[in-house]
Amino acid sequence: MTEPARVEDVHALAAAMPHVTRLEGPKGNAVYQVGGKSFVFFRTPQPDARDAETGEKFPDVIMFWVESEEDKDALVHDPTTPFFTTPRFDGHLSVLLRAADLHRLSREELAEIVQDAWLSRASNRRREKWLAEHPAR
Repeated sequence: MTEPARVEDVHALAAAMPHVTRLEGPKGNAVYQVGGKSFVFFRTPQPDARDAETGEKFPDVIMFWVESEEDKDALVHDPTTPFFTTPRFDGHLSVLLRAADLHRLSREELAEIVQDAWLSRASNRRREKWLAEHPAR
């Protein structure tokens, strides 16, 4: 594996995608949007994502949108990835990841996740333009 992913990489990769706006949530959490649609969202601690041993809410959950339920299932059920979901997100096209587990991904793997999240939320015109400019995908 190459360089492990870090929180700073999530911010840099999301911000580098075209037509991105970064918003601050009410508690200062970063929300990255394309065309007014979120694609990467730094969650505040929520009751649906807790440490199994201590019951403490995870303070570092990041949500990434995905293209389809199949993509979500593939990421969540692959034991080699750190992605998860909770019943709260049943039917929602997103996966969750703790910042503490980012090191389990390479920066390149994270780049693909962020790009796929952006592609899942961008307009058809923006998606087609980006894909034409990045044919290696």
